Amino acid sequence: MTTTRTSPARHRSLGDQTWQDEAVCRSTEYNPVDPDIFFPEPDETDKITTAKSLCGQCPVRRTCLDAALEGGDTDGIRGGLTEEERGPLHERLASRLDYSRVNATIAGRDVHLTQAERRAVIHAAYHHGVSEQRLAWLLKITEEHAQKRYREIRRAERNRDLDQPTTNTPSPDTDSECLGRDDFGTAA
Repeated sequence: MTTTRTSPARHRSLGDQTWQDEAVCRSTEYNPVDPDIFFPEPDETDKITTAKSLCGQCPVRRTCLDAALEGGDTDGIRGGLTEEERGPLHERLASRLDYSRVNATIAGRDVHLTQAERRAVIHAAYHHGVSEQRLAWLLKITEEHAQKRYREIRRAERNRDLDQPTTNTPSPDTDSECLGRDDFGTAA
């Protein structure tokens, strides 16, 4: 029987560039890599293929892609994707919702978050009983701002509960007869 181990996602912390030391594209004395292959012209398919094959071997490929997207880097091949392939990802970045990033933030890591992920952190923190002070620290916001976010969640949940339709079903214990339309009289 073969077991597969999935390692936890390694998310880049705020200001962290140490992931670049593990990149396959980093040129060293023993591994000379021409950086020009990562900036090919659209018709240079050999360079594109070579760069993508290097990216395919890279242990920090996902981190590289995240850094390119979060930094707005639209030039060259990053994270195994060309400029054209990253285009749609750049457009959808603000709505990205990766729960592994949310969980890493709740655990105390300083992770780059999108607006959707920040909202998810606030909801997760609220439902897990994280204090307002801790939420403020996690998101690098003021305690007053954290209190405001928690108030918004409480209000939204209260309103959601009020909007739930209530059904008046007769209890199975009672021997009530089924009432018809004529049993209620007429409206005045």
